[in-house]
Amino acid sequence: MKERKVELLAPAGSFDCLQAAVNGGADAVYFGVEQLNMRAKSVNAFSVSDIEQIAAVSHENGIKAYITLNTIMYGHDLQLLRNILNEVKKHGIDAVIASDFAVIEQCNQMGIPLHISTQANVSNIEAVQFFARFSDVIVLARELTLKQVEDITKEIRRRQIKGVSGDLIKIEVFVHGALCMAVSGKCYLSLHSQNASANRGACTQNCRRPYIVKDAETNEELLIDNEYIMSPKDLCTIGILDQVANSGVDVLKIEGRSKGADYVFTTTQCYREALRAIETDSFSNDKIEDWMKRLSTVYNRGFWEGYYLGHQVGEWTSNPGSAATEKKIYVGRGSKYYPKISVAEFIIETGSIKAGDTIMITGQYCGMVKEKAETLMVNGALGEEAVKGDKITFPFSTKVSASDKLYKIVETING
Repeated sequence: MKERKVELLAPAGSFDCLQAAVNGGADAVYFGVEQLNMRAKSVNAFSVSDIEQIAAVSHENGIKAYITLNTIMYGHDLQLLRNILNEVKKHGIDAVIASDFAVIEQCNQMGIPLHISTQANVSNIEAVQFFARFSDVIVLARELTLKQVEDITKEIRRRQIKGVSGDLIKIEVFVHGALCMAVSGKCYLSLHSQNASANRGACTQNCRRPYIVKDAETNEELLIDNEYIMSPKDLCTIGILDQVANSGVDVLKIEGRSKGADYVFTTTQCYREALRAIETDSFSNDKIEDWMKRLSTVYNRGFWEGYYLGHQVGEWTSNPGSAATEKKIYVGRGSKYYPKISVAEFIIETGSIKAGDTIMITGQYCGMVKEKAETLMVNGALGEEAVKGDKITFPFSTKVSASDKLYKIVETING
């Protein structure tokens, strides 16, 4: 571990999240555009025209940018695919993440670096050997144990399996975020029930709902164990990250392109700190406890270590929404910035903010900033509370715009 550089890969579903990933310490980000990615329905995806800015922001901050083109491709998608890949090539996006052979073939013809997506369900060394002829990085199936992962990485070194660049093929695994009840995300529930294919980025998340079992003869109904039996808890490996990192993997991936900038910043920062602790032999239970506490403040469905430790039975979530210990409440948006004195102005659009409240700002320049409003300047004067229609000002180091959002942070009841 000390001799190898393990890459931390963070999600970016918006420019706010991209900057949050940078601020949190990511080595790379992954994003999707248009409808050809697995989060097309759940996030307002970037457009093709955004690729240039994404590449610029990433590279200016010294991190890599990978584009996900990981849906199943139909014939009518191929022209859009070529348009996207032309932009990817033009602006130097660092790699494409895909599993469809049309994308794989196009990338190889155009000389675009390729990462094999987890949707390919690579679970053994022979599959690694096969895909190595097309790529430099392979994202393993999420159902493997750490022992299986380590066996694969050892065999790569023993066989000297190299990717298209001539270097040993690299292995990527998920370390945090949502898990799917289907193998490698290949689910047909929403296609079957609503003609919305999860494999085309249109998942309606049927699995996240409660279901009742009914006796056909007696009409007796049971809500099964008060659990959502198709909705796994979120993956969280922060407590075993030393074992994950020492399994020989090269890239650690955080799920969450549909999550907010607060989630991206917090998860990225915690896993960055954990990697540094492993590198300096200071990885400890006290630090794990602190990281878990911080990770619990942002969106999650409860945590478990996934399949890495070889558990025979998965863990199901007990509620449909987030189990986060903190809740963000939207209150306003950016209205003006005074660069000479580094002061931001926000207008309150709903609710209120009082002196002493914890506030959070998200925006494409700041990413995510959370701080306590010790004092309030309301409409130019010191005040105790700002309500709808009021303008508040405070020192802020980065530019704000009308797209920047202001939230009040509160603790969740029974969080």
